[in-house]
Amino acid sequence: MKLITAVIQPHKLADVKDTLGKAGVGKMTVTNALGCGQQQGFSEGYRGVIHEVNLLKKTVIEIAVNDDYLEKTIEAIISGAKTGNIGDGKIFVSELKDCIRIRTGERGKEAIG
Repeated sequence: MKLITAVIQPHKLADVKDTLGKAGVGKMTVTNALGCGQQQGFSEGYRGVIHEVNLLKKTVIEIAVNDDYLEKTIEAIISGAKTGNIGDGKIFVSELKDCIRIRTGERGKEAIG
């Protein structure tokens, strides 16, 4: 079992959800976040004052998958999020020690679904 954490551009969320749906992955957690990477933010002026904006809006998607869904999930995220520009995002894959479905008490692969 793996936990996939993807940090993407907010405007690419609909595309990523579509490609994940086509890959048979429908369970995910989505949160909004602020962060900076290689983009390093930007400068903007307001009433003659320059402001440095170095924390940009990002969207974080977390998906727990069984090992047989790992590669197709990663490929779907890349396909939906990739623009070819700096700031497309990152995908992190972590080992998931256990998963418990609260409603039924199921554990492991059965709990992920």
